[in-house]
Amino acid sequence: MRFGHLFATLQTHHHLGILAILAVFAAGFGAGTINSIVGSGSLITFPTLVALGLSPFIANITNSVGITGGNASSIHGYRRELVGQAQRVRTLLPYSAAGGLTGGLLLLYRPSAFVAIVPWLVLAAVALVIVQPRIARILASRGPRHQHGSGWLRAGIFATGVYGGYFGAAQGVIMMAILAIGLDETLQRLNGLKNVLTFMANAIAGILFIAFAHVNWVFVAIIAVSSILGGQFGAHVGRRLPNPVLRSVIIVAGLSVAIKLLVK
Repeated sequence: MRFGHLFATLQTHHHLGILAILAVFAAGFGAGTINSIVGSGSLITFPTLVALGLSPFIANITNSVGITGGNASSIHGYRRELVGQAQRVRTLLPYSAAGGLTGGLLLLYRPSAFVAIVPWLVLAAVALVIVQPRIARILASRGPRHQHGSGWLRAGIFATGVYGGYFGAAQGVIMMAILAIGLDETLQRLNGLKNVLTFMANAIAGILFIAFAHVNWVFVAIIAVSSILGGQFGAHVGRRLPNPVLRSVIIVAGLSVAIKLLVK
């Protein structure tokens, strides 16, 4: 889609101009950056779309489809951290895909299913990130962990995929908490794995939304392009963060999301 046609479409159908385009582009770039490093970028794009006149339901599914481009960009940005994790990806990816499909179906047919518990899920994930080093030491004392994830980890990946397909804000925070406890791996390599798993959940849900719901393609196009750029920038910055700093970023982002959802 050419930029001129995109601009004309915005003005014709949404009575919006260059400021709206810039607002959505900036939101998409910010979301792609944050999602690449930790996850919770939808808390930027979703309210921006609502502020520009989309209903919360349409804004949610439009954001889910558009932000998938940024997820794919993050995978490319973290490709070096994925080296040696092919079997792990093959093992866990189907659970994230199944979760994304389930979450997408829930959004289409029970749109209020998780609204009340979303902030508490995020707070629980933050708590897990905080105590993860201690849990990791306890698990290490009991012997080596399964390199491709135990049964409870796979169930956690599925559940996180359900949440991601349904709404997705801070999906990355929840995913990182589960992965860090379930796998004996550095946070940077887990971040690369997280990007693959969240991409799959979002992509499956996005396909479902395209097939069975109304998607605003103008906003999808803007978010897709800007989040792809943001994903590359986020990977460039995020992979240089030491583990303690990355953990702090995850905690701060998760708390910010939970507080925003609780006081809305």
